Amino acid sequence: MRIAIVGTRGIPAAYGGFETLAWELSSRLAARGHEVTVYCRRGRTDESIAAPPGVARRFMPYIPGKYFETVSHTALSVLDSLLRGYDAMWVGNAANAVFCALPRLRGTRVVLNVDGIERQRRKWGVVGRTWYLVGERFALHFPNAIVSDAYVVRDYYLERYAEPSAVIAYGAPILDREPPPDLARHGLPGIQPGRYLLYVSRLEPENQADLVVRAYRDVPGDVPLLVVGDAPYATNFKAALARLAASDPRVVLAGAIYGDGYRDLQRGALAYIQATSVGGTHPALVEAMGAGNLILAFGTPENVEVLADTGLIFGSEAELTTQLTRVVSDPHTPDLDALRAAARERAADEYSWDAVVSAYELLWRRLGADRTATG
Repeated sequence: MRIAIVGTRGIPAAYGGFETLAWELSSRLAARGHEVTVYCRRGRTDESIAAPPGVARRFMPYIPGKYFETVSHTALSVLDSLLRGYDAMWVGNAANAVFCALPRLRGTRVVLNVDGIERQRRKWGVVGRTWYLVGERFALHFPNAIVSDAYVVRDYYLERYAEPSAVIAYGAPILDREPPPDLARHGLPGIQPGRYLLYVSRLEPENQADLVVRAYRDVPGDVPLLVVGDAPYATNFKAALARLAASDPRVVLAGAIYGDGYRDLQRGALAYIQATSVGGTHPALVEAMGAGNLILAFGTPENVEVLADTGLIFGSEAELTTQLTRVVSDPHTPDLDALRAAARERAADEYSWDAVVSAYELLWRRLGADRTATG
């Protein structure tokens, strides 16, 4: 099949979960003999890193800005796709649902991954939330199929719109913790494997990095808390977080880290904190499980679904303080080590990248994409 991947910033990943999915999906599809094109945004990926073998990157222009960048790039990518006649297309984000009908005019089978329930994110104003609400309704009609990355998201579309969707989550590599990583080579001198707490997310209000930093203030000891992430349009929130972090010398705002550096941070952490309050399956959470981390997660239905009793759940700042105090004081009790092992096993069993790719491949074939490829 000739397959296009649309609606992300591009590859390699330098922003979030969709970009990681684009890399993993494209590279594995190409390895299976498909011809894959990933539509990218110039300046939003590291072009010095080669694309996976058999994968083409196609750069299209866009209008910079929080509200227009994604939709303008997707619109131009979809228009370009009409000239190329792909057999199948993956589109990310419910905000892009409006563009999913056009490729179908050329016989392209379009699958839309709606992400989480994006209109619940605090970063969007009235216009943004309204557009996402409209996007949810467009998603019911314009793509050939909807994909949810969690059963909670599937249930939302089923209960609100009586619309079924396929559930295809994210994958995660299974990382070995030995030998320990050398974190100094990633610009983190003095940070020792097994001696730091890790938080990873875009630094946006609903991901609650501020709650994590506040919760940690009352935790005794000298174990560093590494806050990894960035966000291009959350200037005020990042400034407030920096002021908050400055009050505790143990808190390290490390910025965005990708690739080997990110994987080394995951496999060297004492524990991983997932504080997101909105969204579906969060890739960093699944990756932390694959690294065998002890996970402390905010108790959203999506996080609870992904963990399935293989980590600790908190519902407030005070509860997180209590849990972190326990972890820092005695990090390797039998019950905590059992949670680490169970999380890693669940990631291996339920969140395999090869299984994710096979699920998308099967979905496109059921929609008839392989018949367009051979016919």
